[in-house]
Amino acid sequence: MTENHTRQLLVLPDRDAAEEAREDLAGRCPQLDDPELVRDALAGEDDAEDAQWLLVLEAPEDGWTAELLAELEAVASAQDGWREQD
Repeated sequence: MTENHTRQLLVLPDRDAAEEAREDLAGRCPQLDDPELVRDALAGEDDAEDAQWLLVLEAPEDGWTAELLAELEAVASAQDGWREQD
């Protein structure tokens, strides 16, 4: 079960996908603050090709709704990524 004010992470395969997802979110979910874009290198890997990119999303003032979480899932899925909660 998702906590109402837990941060959400969109895990994406590369920077281009993360930037496209961030733009998509701005259009679909204007009530959300601009997410933080973070490079997440896989353990033990130095190569930029072996990195995932994260969009870190803080909960809106009223918390996460099922509709917002569904939008996050759709945006991540469209870029071959997924959603996790932090």
